[in-house]
Amino acid sequence: MIRPLTDVQRRDWLRLARTENVGPVTFDQLVTRYGEASVALAALPDLARRGGRAAIRIPTAGQADAELEAGAALGARLIASCEPAFPQALAALDPPPPLIWTRGDVGILDRRTVAVVGARVASAAGQRFARGLAADLGQAGCVVVSGLARGIDAAAHEGALPTGTVAVLGGGVDDVYPPEHRGLYERIVAEGCVVSENEPGRTAVARDFPRRNRIIAGLARAVVVVEAEFRSGSLITARLANEQGREVLAVPGSPLDPRAKGTNDLIRQGAAICEGADDVLRALEGIGGFREPEPTPFRGPACEPDDGLRERLAALLSPTPVSRDELVRAARAPAPLVFAALMELALAGRADLLPGGMVATA
Repeated sequence: MIRPLTDVQRRDWLRLARTENVGPVTFDQLVTRYGEASVALAALPDLARRGGRAAIRIPTAGQADAELEAGAALGARLIASCEPAFPQALAALDPPPPLIWTRGDVGILDRRTVAVVGARVASAAGQRFARGLAADLGQAGCVVVSGLARGIDAAAHEGALPTGTVAVLGGGVDDVYPPEHRGLYERIVAEGCVVSENEPGRTAVARDFPRRNRIIAGLARAVVVVEAEFRSGSLITARLANEQGREVLAVPGSPLDPRAKGTNDLIRQGAAICEGADDVLRALEGIGGFREPEPTPFRGPACEPDDGLRERLAALLSPTPVSRDELVRAARAPAPLVFAALMELALAGRADLLPGGMVATA
């Protein structure tokens, strides 16, 4: 439900989003179940205890205020996924990130957006192609989104600067990496937009980049991979885009260049070939607007699982993700009870609720 938040409600959303073991899926289920973040915050200690954890770390109001003040000092804006200013494409994810920090022109996030990503150690030809592709897409009315990394990302941002570009960061909205991109970052703030899911001042670590890649894919209607070796982060972005129903395109390359192995494999798996902006624009034809996913509500005292169900579900989990529907069948229990038990296990750090309705051991 789209609605503006008061300052108090935004602080509650921030506290809930920053709570230990609360990721986007758990956050979405908590707000769906309790209606308000403040009510969910009050319920958290008991939910975690039932899942098997004696205590759970919940940020204080003072800590949330400190983050809000740090963002304000940067001129950044915190937007909740329920608010009208939240990007429509990102809101359509199941589930969306609860909150994003932004610097710059938030309005461009709702224009037709294409992600251009690729290798950090990119060839000169790959960088030239990415820069030209981004410039051509910009002239055609598209906004180019990428990750501010070396190589293809930087070239894409540079090509799209005159027409609009978005940088998604793994750390805080002020975490410029690599340091030599400080000037590029400042130009994007002035002429485009910078987006981050994490708190200002945070330095990115390895686990932040898959979440950053999910936002890059989520903001875009199509993702173009220019160069990528096997096991490249760009291939993760392409996989996430495919899971989100976005168009995926790849630039073919020489089989003698390791940086073409990932893109050639994407084409082998069904990605469209990209030889220029016209290929991207054709792929975008017929793509309509984004619809907000329907929530799966489960409210009230009937959704209180017992210890036996929680332990059966914990025993069914493994590092290999499995769907919640499969767990419902295996546990032979009503779906609302299973969903509630999984949320409690997640809060206790015993389950990992993943996008797409998948669950694994934490």
